[in-house]
Amino acid sequence: MIEQFSQKAQEELKSYVYILIDPRDNKIFYVGKGYGNRVFFHINEAIFNPSGTEKLEIIRAIKLENLKVKHFIVRHGLEENEALIVESVLIDFLTFKDFAEIAKISNIVAGHYSFNQGIKTVNECEILYNCEVLKNEDIKHNILVININKTYDNKRKKKSENPIYDRPNIYEATRGWWVLDKNRAENSDFVLAEYKGVIRAVFKPEKWVQDIENRGVKRWGFEGSEVTSKEILDIYMNKEVSKIRGMANPIRYFEKIPTTNNGR
Repeated sequence: MIEQFSQKAQEELKSYVYILIDPRDNKIFYVGKGYGNRVFFHINEAIFNPSGTEKLEIIRAIKLENLKVKHFIVRHGLEENEALIVESVLIDFLTFKDFAEIAKISNIVAGHYSFNQGIKTVNECEILYNCEVLKNEDIKHNILVININKTYDNKRKKKSENPIYDRPNIYEATRGWWVLDKNRAENSDFVLAEYKGVIRAVFKPEKWVQDIENRGVKRWGFEGSEVTSKEILDIYMNKEVSKIRGMANPIRYFEKIPTTNNGR
């Protein structure tokens, strides 16, 4: 587990709310807010501060068993006043006497921004923002990269209340409907969802379709599934896509570089 965030990750995280979990029973024992490397301060505090608060005693007991406290970022990218509200709501929710047993949560679909601002380990937060650039020589497949800044941004004013414009998750925000080269799309092994310059999901298209009644004859979408293969995700996931100045088209095609045997 990392012990501090890179400078780039700190800048992107802004103010955040975090929880500390006891690995012995996987229960939350502390909720806090902060910025920078605040989430990591409690470990050093337990070592150098002789006080006997319950929080510090739990951390010391964990370390005595050669275990490590689990750090999770619950929400980030917040203003300080927003972080204070989220922190207080979490504390109230977790300590309210009538909520001794929390179950049957009906809104089981993750929130709209869960893939980037939802609950994450500190390692996942670091990977999320301290991204490597996707280099041409690293591309092992024919890929179609789709920028979903507009379709995935739920703060954007809807064109219509028509449900066909709803984008409840990253798959729906990526799968359609785009003006593109159908032949090149069908030749693509994977479709990559690019959000704010970084690949945030990888999909395997099974077929390309049209919705002529609602979308007309120029727009295409795909039906497929999200890729979970570690081999594929390690190549593309959370990689930064180089920007092209002045480019407004959300569609970009990349082809794998053929391997050569140097005549052998």
